Amino acid sequence: MRQRGLWVLLLVMVRLAALVAQEDGRESVIQEVDDDDDDEDNDSEVKEENGVLVLNDTNFDIFTAGKDIVLLEFYAPWCGHCKQFAPEYEKIAKTLKENDPPIPVAKIDATAATSLASRFDVSGYPTIKILKKGQAIDYDGSRTEDAIVAKVKEISDPSWTPPPEAALVLTQDNFDDVVKDADIILVEFYAPWCGHCKRLAPEYEKAAQELSKRTPPIPLAKVDATAETELAKKFDVTGYPTLKIFRKGKPYDYSGPREKYGIVDYMIEQAGPPSKQIQATKQVQEFLKDGDDVIIIGVFSGETDEAYQLYQEAANSLREDYKFHHTFSSDITKLLKLSPGKLVVMQPEKFQSKHEPKIHVLDLKQDSTDESDIKEHVVKHALPLVGHRKPSNDAKRYAKRPLVVVYYAVDFSFDYRVATQYWRGKVLEVAKDFPEYVFAVSDEEDYSSEIKDLGLLESGEDVNVAILDEGGKKYAMEPEEFDSDSLRQFVLAFKKGKLKPIVKSQPVPKNNKGPVKVIVGKTFDTIIMDPKNDVLIEFYAPWCGHCKKLEPVYTELGKKYKNEKNLIIAKMDATANDVTNDHYKVEGFPTIYFAPRDKKNNPIKFEGGDRDLEHLSKFIEEHATKLSRTKEEL
Repeated sequence: MRQRGLWVLLLVMVRLAALVAQEDGRESVIQEVDDDDDDEDNDSEVKEENGVLVLNDTNFDIFTAGKDIVLLEFYAPWCGHCKQFAPEYEKIAKTLKENDPPIPVAKIDATAATSLASRFDVSGYPTIKILKKGQAIDYDGSRTEDAIVAKVKEISDPSWTPPPEAALVLTQDNFDDVVKDADIILVEFYAPWCGHCKRLAPEYEKAAQELSKRTPPIPLAKVDATAETELAKKFDVTGYPTLKIFRKGKPYDYSGPREKYGIVDYMIEQAGPPSKQIQATKQVQEFLKDGDDVIIIGVFSGETDEAYQLYQEAANSLREDYKFHHTFSSDITKLLKLSPGKLVVMQPEKFQSKHEPKIHVLDLKQDSTDESDIKEHVVKHALPLVGHRKPSNDAKRYAKRPLVVVYYAVDFSFDYRVATQYWRGKVLEVAKDFPEYVFAVSDEEDYSSEIKDLGLLESGEDVNVAILDEGGKKYAMEPEEFDSDSLRQFVLAFKKGKLKPIVKSQPVPKNNKGPVKVIVGKTFDTIIMDPKNDVLIEFYAPWCGHCKKLEPVYTELGKKYKNEKNLIIAKMDATANDVTNDHYKVEGFPTIYFAPRDKKNNPIKFEGGDRDLEHLSKFIEEHATKLSRTKEEL
């Protein structure tokens, strides 16, 4: 009995211990919940560091609500400029705290408060903004206490109103009146919902303000292309934002920067004459001896020469790609052995050869020569028989295909010119017999990644050769000792269609039955270009944050349309695979195209809208050629 009593006592003690442990566990859980609540409270609490308030995604709206004015600094903890500015900003906080009434000064870690950074279009550090009744005003003055305090006090004045926009607003009613008489004007065609347009807007307005102060001013204007559809159609606006320069009503494409100082510098240069006058024979001799690009000179009797006016108009349309010169000098006319009314196109001496004329002359006749004749003459003779292709001129000079490229140590400086010209001479011997192709030499270090993609990086040869063809196709010459004969045989084999293209590609997936089909270089043509199916293709990079954010949305999109027989949702790692069609330009990540089955060489780029399920579905619905599901079901 005594032993039985001990067992009962032991059992009671065990149960009591379990109850205590359970209670402790509950207290622990409660404590954890309380800790979480404390964390949330900490985020919403506005702390102060050396007089500067600390705001974040959680407490920003609560704190700023109802406040007349708040000074904001968006910073990054690692930013050197931000660290340097910190003591000055603390002085500003102290000064404005003593203002009557006090003006709050706050800072936001933009790397942590990403929602706020996105909302206020923060793209650099530190970014300073003045919040006036909830509206952000950019501050781009000097980062000193006196300058910033003065600006904040100016804006805090109850009578202060924002200055009128410097960018003109154009509509169908006033467009012609404003544009047709302007010597030069930059016009932005935008869409109110377009993210790129929203990012451009403050930079565009700042540039407009800066350029309006010039003498004479250079006007900037904007058109809501979604409202002014006739204007958008008239000027072939297919994406947003589209910027065009107008000179006396005539449009020219704008290809300059899209930030304040870049726009300002670009437009100042564009406002100048398209052709620069040369007055001395020495200038022409220097072009020939030391030049690195095509030499274009118009020879005229004077500014009143009708041919000169025609030349200026043509130069305006090509000024993006070429440098134009003109002369009224009789000495230069004699040097060139010409008479006035001529257009001369020639190459620097280092690019001249016995296989091509040294000078190309166009007679500018008043009655029969027009602007298109001048442009055609310049473009036709802009390249030598074998030129120097390099990163700085690649896009403008060597976009035409097929392009035969010979890679080696290209260096036209005095010490290496002989060796460079030796190999170039071998190329000239072949180029003269294939006028239908463009030939160029390229420095192997400038194009090491291109050589690697061609599989020639470890060739062991001093000279390597490739042909870059239309559609993104490329062909590599088998490594062998280079001479004119081997190059000729390679070009002939290409001409006869006997070469197999090089395609950078990941392995073809063995199982590709998921909602999003994986495309690699080897399957691009067979899947994307298949005329039986519409294809939505996303080009991504594994390291891209926007791509990672899009991935679950894109997978959901694939599931939504998985049962569509004539629609494929696809993706491709554009860093590991070649895009074998030039119509699918990938200039950033992610890039999304819709390829209709009947217009594979005219894909539609997704831009402007949010990359969410709703907008991507709407994009598909708008462009799909055949969907089994109805719009209501979608």
